[in-house]
Amino acid sequence: MKFLIIIPAHNEENNLSFTLDSLQQQSFKDFKVVIVNDGSTDGTSEVIKKYTDNDSRFETVNLQKSAHQPGSKVVNAFKNGLNTQNIDEFEIICKFDADIILSENYLEKVENSFKNNPKYGLIGGLLYVEKDGDWVYEGNSNKHHVRGPMKAYRKESFIQMGGIRETLGWDNIDSILLENLGWKEIVLPELHVKLIKVKGADYTIKPADYYGRYFYFLGLNRFLAYVASSKEAMKSKSVSFFFNIIKAYENCCSNKLELKISKHEQKIINDQRWNMLKKKWLKM
Repeated sequence: MKFLIIIPAHNEENNLSFTLDSLQQQSFKDFKVVIVNDGSTDGTSEVIKKYTDNDSRFETVNLQKSAHQPGSKVVNAFKNGLNTQNIDEFEIICKFDADIILSENYLEKVENSFKNNPKYGLIGGLLYVEKDGDWVYEGNSNKHHVRGPMKAYRKESFIQMGGIRETLGWDNIDSILLENLGWKEIVLPELHVKLIKVKGADYTIKPADYYGRYFYFLGLNRFLAYVASSKEAMKSKSVSFFFNIIKAYENCCSNKLELKISKHEQKIINDQRWNMLKKKWLKM
C-alpha cells in the first residue's frame, strides 16, 4: 500500500528536518511526501529544498500565508497539497505535522495494520513530549483517539467521509464521521511519536474563547455545549471560566458563523456526544 504524506509547514526551520529525516529513515519506503510551505518567513524553504533536491519522493507546494486560525489554517494547507496529487495512485493518505519524529517502523506498522484489517479507517500512534530530558506520554486522557499531528487514513474511508473539514475541531469530527460510516479508528500504542513543540503555544486566542469556538464549530447544540463547558470549568476549578466559554459560544451563535459540517453531520456529532454523556454520566 502506497502512502501519500502531506505536511503543512509554517516557519518550521528548526523542526522540519527532524520530521523529514525520520521519514527518510523509514523501513517502509513506498511513499510520497508533499511539504506545503504556508507562507514561511524563516528558513523553512531552504530546509525543504535539501530534501526535494536529493530525494524524488519529496515535493513542495508554496502558499501565501493564510490567516493563523486554529484548525482551519493547517487543513487549508493540507488541502492545497492534496489537490496537487492524483490520489488514485495511493492507498493511504496521511496528514502529518512538521514537528514530529517517527520511529523507523512507523509506516511499516501502519501499512500492516491497514492491510490486515479491512475495517480500519484511521490509524496513528501515541504522542510523547520531552520533559526534563526524557520523552514522556503527552497525557491526553483518550488513548483511543488518533491525534491531529499524525493522521493516517485508508483512502476509501477518507473519500467516504468527504475528507477533513477546514475548521476548528476537524481532528475530532473526522473520527466521529468515520465511526458513523462503520470504519474503526485505531491507536497503535507501541508506536511512539515524538512531538517537538507544544501544540497551541503559538495561538493568540484565549483558552475560554478557544473552547467556546471549538464547541460551536464542532456543531454541538446549546445543551451539549454547556455540559462540555462545565467539564472544562471543573478541570480549571473556575466558575468564571465556564461563563467565559459560554460567552464565546453564544457570540458564535449570534454571529451565525458558518459551520463546515452539514446538518446531517451535525446530528451525527450531537448523537455521539449524547450517547457518551448517557454512558459516562448517567450510566444508561
